Amino acid sequence: MTEKHNEFVLNNPVESIRIDADSDISGMLWRMGNTAFQGKNLALSVDVWTEMLRSNVTIFLGLAGAMVPAGMREIVVYLIKNRLIDCLVSTGANLFHDCHETLGGFHYQGSPHVDDVQLREEGIDRIYDVFASERAFQGVDRYVADFAVSVGARKLSTREFLYLLGGKLSKEGKTTGILSAAYDSRTPVYCPAISDSSIGIALAIAANEGKQIPSLDVIADVVESANLVAEAESTGVIYVAGGTPKNFIQQTEVTAGLMGRPVSGHSYAIQFSVDPPHWGGLSGCTFEEAQSWGKIAEKAKRVTVYCDATIALPVVLHALAQRSADLIASRKAPGLRLEWPQK
Repeated sequence: MTEKHNEFVLNNPVESIRIDADSDISGMLWRMGNTAFQGKNLALSVDVWTEMLRSNVTIFLGLAGAMVPAGMREIVVYLIKNRLIDCLVSTGANLFHDCHETLGGFHYQGSPHVDDVQLREEGIDRIYDVFASERAFQGVDRYVADFAVSVGARKLSTREFLYLLGGKLSKEGKTTGILSAAYDSRTPVYCPAISDSSIGIALAIAANEGKQIPSLDVIADVVESANLVAEAESTGVIYVAGGTPKNFIQQTEVTAGLMGRPVSGHSYAIQFSVDPPHWGGLSGCTFEEAQSWGKIAEKAKRVTVYCDATIALPVVLHALAQRSADLIASRKAPGLRLEWPQK
C-alpha cells in the first residue's frame, strides 16, 4: 500500500544489499541503485551515461586531479577508443604524465609517510602515495621541448598542438596512451591551462634556449569548443574532479550563447568529486548552481557522486562495459567522430 505525506510518495523501499558471489560488477550496481547515499548515486551515474550512449549526445569529459599517476590512464584510453566520450578537456599534468607512460616510463607505488627531504635528495617526486623519477620526468620535458621546436613558430590552438604531439607519440610510443589514442581516433583534446604543467615547463625550456616554438592560442580553443557545442544535437558532460577542465566545458554554453549560437545548456551531467559546494569553489559547484548560469539545461538528467574517482571510475566503467556492450559497439562505428576546421 502506498503511503502519502503531503507531496512526498513512499513507494520505493530501500533494499538491503545481499551478497551474491556469482554477480558481476554491473549486477552489483543494479542492486546498489536500490540503496541510498553515494552507493545509489554511483549506480545512477551508470544509468545517465548509458542514456547518453543511447541518444545522439556529444559527450565531453573533464579530467582533473592526478588521475594518470594514480593508474586511471587506461580507463581514459578505453573511453577514447570506444567513443564513450567525444571530446577530452584535461589538465596539462595528466597529459604530461600520459606522455611519460606512453614513452615507457612508470609511476610507482609509494607512501605518504616518508621523509620528503630525503626523497628530494634521491631525485624522487611524490604525489601522495605515488613516487616518480625526477630524472625520467626531465627526459620527458626534453622530449616535449624538442617536439615543440620541430613544430616551429606557428600559431596553434592547444587542440592542434596536442593532436600533433599525439601523432608523434602514436609513432614512437611504447604503448597506446591518451594522446596517441586521441590522435588515432581524431578525438579532440583541449588543455586550457597548458602553461600550468610540465608541458608548459618544457615549452619554456625551449623558449629560454632561444628556439622557435608554437604560439598556443587558448582563445581559439574557447571559440572552437563553443562551436562544437552549438552544432551538436545534444551535449553531455562528465567531470572527474573539477578545476579548469570543468569550467572550460561549462562555459562553452555561455560562450556559444554570447556568440549568437542558440544553446540551452548541457542536457546530461555526471560528476565524480570529493569537494563539497559550501566552500564556494568550482570543483564543488553543483549542477543546480550551474543552471543559474545557463550552463546546465533546466531538465538535464544529472547526478553528482561524492567519491574518490580512483574508486568510482573503475567500478562505473566496468559496469558500463558489461551492461552496454551493444551500445558501445554502435558508438564505435566509423564516421561518427567530431570534425573540426583544419588549417
